[in-house]
Amino acid sequence: VTANVATMKSIPERLQGKDIPDVIEVRGEIYLAHKDFEALNAAQDADGQKTFANPRNAAAGSLRQLDPTITATRPLQFFAYAWGEASGLPADTQSGVVAAFKRWGLPTNPLTEVCTSAAQLISYYETRAGDRATLGYDIDGIVYKVDRLDYQERLGFISRAPRWAIAHKFPAEQATTVLEAIEIQVGRTGSLTPVAKLKPVTVGGVVVSNATLHNEDEIARKDVRVGDTVRIQRAGDVIPQVLGPVLEARPKSAKPFAFPETCPVCGSHAVRDVDAKGVADVVRRCTGGLICPAQSKERLRHFVSRNAVDIEGLGGKQVEFLFETGRIMQPADIYTLQRRDARHSEPLSKVKGYGAKSVEKLFAAIEERRSVPLDRLIFGLGIRHVGEGTGRDLASAFGTWEAFREAVDRVADEGATGDDGKPTKAANELLAIDGIGQTVVAALADFFSEDHNRRAVDALLEQVTPEPFVRDVADETPVLGKTVVFTGTLSRVSRNEAKAQAERFGAKVSGSVSKKTDYLVAGAEAGSKLTKARDLGVDVLTEDEWLELIGQA
Repeated sequence: VTANVATMKSIPERLQGKDIPDVIEVRGEIYLAHKDFEALNAAQDADGQKTFANPRNAAAGSLRQLDPTITATRPLQFFAYAWGEASGLPADTQSGVVAAFKRWGLPTNPLTEVCTSAAQLISYYETRAGDRATLGYDIDGIVYKVDRLDYQERLGFISRAPRWAIAHKFPAEQATTVLEAIEIQVGRTGSLTPVAKLKPVTVGGVVVSNATLHNEDEIARKDVRVGDTVRIQRAGDVIPQVLGPVLEARPKSAKPFAFPETCPVCGSHAVRDVDAKGVADVVRRCTGGLICPAQSKERLRHFVSRNAVDIEGLGGKQVEFLFETGRIMQPADIYTLQRRDARHSEPLSKVKGYGAKSVEKLFAAIEERRSVPLDRLIFGLGIRHVGEGTGRDLASAFGTWEAFREAVDRVADEGATGDDGKPTKAANELLAIDGIGQTVVAALADFFSEDHNRRAVDALLEQVTPEPFVRDVADETPVLGKTVVFTGTLSRVSRNEAKAQAERFGAKVSGSVSKKTDYLVAGAEAGSKLTKARDLGVDVLTEDEWLELIGQA
């Protein structure tokens, strides 16, 4: 969208000032003011073109135009408030950098404020909630950020979310409408999710006709029935959800919803898992696994998604078409598509909606993804409970696909727990990885104990090459590749900070001591881990010795 952004009048072609770094990547948000949105829709309507549902959609659509001259006609505006790559920064606080943006000629939000107490934050929130309707543009809440940049660095991130910032949302707008039907959708992990089909109603400027009902317990708790008049809201001004029925408007014919006990797609039993304490899972799942078309299709969508293997041009609609026509049924089929298409009675280039050029680009994009980063591949398999962060933890711990597969095959063969209910030896190897718990280990055991899953993965591995995991380490460090365990109370940094710091320097952080442990960093009141480390001859460091080792003393 760079060419489109360059057409915006509010963004200068050149920054002004003496303290501009050699490299600075400014980030922010592009938006449409209410008056500009109304004028744009009036112009669209006058030209006989489709109008936009809300300012957010209009701004996004304007940025995605293939022709920058169209974007240039749209009254887009910009607020700068963050940054990415930078060779240096003009201040040591968030507010200081934003102030520099303004000096350089970039538009910043004049309502940004520095607060020194929680009471001030809440007061600011209440002020903005009160004048929200008069701002002239849409907001759905306030973001609080730690101002000092050194504190931001220490706090770090959880997956993609910063620990140093939090959103405080405003209460969602509400409306009432009629619940016309409840449909059951089957997700890629077999979860049966009820979706409310609503008589269309406008909420917060957006027409809503569908809303999630989450699960069968939620339906029973709220006692929503087909035919009810229901209250709905858009959570965070985005996701529609049903709050409950208007009981005085309930028709006499409305009956409690009977949740299906079989999969509506493949007819397999749909069951609720029961844990060791006898508590049933809130989600009912299809037992059909990879034979269930709904799961297979959703697993394929997940596999090619942006945060997994990321095959450009192979989106949800394309996956659905290729699956429904039998061209792609499992991930390995993606990589043999070009060869099989050449022999197909109706090649893709002859299919409506495709063309020779687009098919050529699709095949080229697939070829570009024959080499896949290990963490993305693990995440892309769609194993239950294995998200992006967990995929990265596993990839970081094992380094290569071969090591990962050997470990999960062992836990699949031995099981996650033995007859005594305790973790098996193979499970304990996985549990020693920081961030990996019994739930993930059980999910890995379940997935790799299924023959059809192993066959599907083996077929995929014939087509792709998993790239060994490479940690984000700029230079060689004394602890690169070393396994480190932290125990006791640290005085100079928190335990989480110490772990994140170790990983930045290329170390593997484990939660337990073993023969493979290289260093145990022992704080005050260290207990059994210290004893075990000494018994095994593991190098034991104080916190100061550890910081000196990594050059942070």
